Amino acid sequence: MFKKFMPDEYLDDIYKIDLDALKGAGVRAFICDIDNTLAPYEVSKPDERLMGWFSDVAERGIKVAFVSNNDPERVELFNKELSYPAFAKAGKPFKKSLVSAMDNMGSTAGNTVMIGDQVFTDVYAGKRIGLRCILVKPINDKKTLFFRFKRALEKPILRQYALIHKN
Repeated sequence: MFKKFMPDEYLDDIYKIDLDALKGAGVRAFICDIDNTLAPYEVSKPDERLMGWFSDVAERGIKVAFVSNNDPERVELFNKELSYPAFAKAGKPFKKSLVSAMDNMGSTAGNTVMIGDQVFTDVYAGKRIGLRCILVKPINDKKTLFFRFKRALEKPILRQYALIHKN
């Protein structure tokens, strides 16, 4: 029932991603959401720890692109030091920007992973084009009624994930 919304992995944060395992499985590219996945909304550029993670990713030969529903100014400022392919106002869960990111990185659905914090935008967009999807817990979630509603709708999917992935 929840197949198109079900992440392949659900982790506390990006630092729990097993980069070596993904590299060994043939992953060559990451499409990353920015806000609440890599940094809180109010943090305009990557901190030292995040820059170290990007360095670890690059050491493994994994390319990165940003696909964000946020404004171009936010995405450009966040990406200024990194200069990764970046797509703002992406309209996730529409898939156009994800396909453009893969084209830009020369990757395919078979060797690209979507990383994000929202089931109905990030995971669904990735699943629509056959990507492996890693969902991370939001860093500092918005408390608006809209976001609380969306998070409440995600709960049954995450409960199902927990049942499927019991150890």
